[in-house]
Amino acid sequence: MNRQITKLIYATALAAAIGVPLGSAPAKAGGSIGFYYSPRTTRDARTLDLGLRAYSLYNGLRSGAHIRQFGRNNRAGIGQDGSGNLGIIRQEGSGHSAALRQDGNDNSFGIFQFGRNTDADVAQAGDGQNGAAVLFGW
Repeated sequence: MNRQITKLIYATALAAAIGVPLGSAPAKAGGSIGFYYSPRTTRDARTLDLGLRAYSLYNGLRSGAHIRQFGRNNRAGIGQDGSGNLGIIRQEGSGHSAALRQDGNDNSFGIFQFGRNTDADVAQAGDGQNGAAVLFGW
């Protein structure tokens, strides 16, 4: 009886040793995390709008659409239909993609991407909408 138990233990250990390398895979090297903010109150919306417009003025940007990219292989686009809209896209790093579409009046949104290989696609439809997105990729 002991011999059968010993053989069973050896067979289980051998099967486990063979199965472990097949079941493990290398960790994925890349990834990203994003934080999206959409104000819930009118006061918070006004504060965010003021902050984005102050950021725009501080950077010497005067019109309603601003794209600044530092790095390589970045893609970005802003489409606006209406008046008083502010769209900001800032990308630092490589391989980022961002699109912002604003339909309506007095909307503001900022997309800020850092690191590499992040994607953001935002659409605003209506009047007086605000928001921001900050994404980090590795």
